Amino acid sequence: MNDVQQVQEAKNRFSEVIERALRDGPQVVTRHGRPVVQVVALDAAVARAVGAEDGFVQYLLDAPKGDDLPAPVRRSRRTPPLLGA
Repeated sequence: MNDVQQVQEAKNRFSEVIERALRDGPQVVTRHGRPVVQVVALDAAVARAVGAEDGFVQYLLDAPKGDDLPAPVRRSRRTPPLLGA
């Protein structure tokens, strides 16, 4: 079953749109009465194809955070003098 809703309503109730896509199937979102996007639940094969299960998420979770990152080099914001001036 395809539910159809306007962009503003879909935006305000995005969690519900996701739940309906998981439970009931694709959800169509319209703008000015015309269909513009469809929210569709990913199955396991598609999730693998887009990289959701290839370790990329773990890579991001293992990335250095805050204090583990080197401090940026600070540079002066002053404009250097013109050559020959």
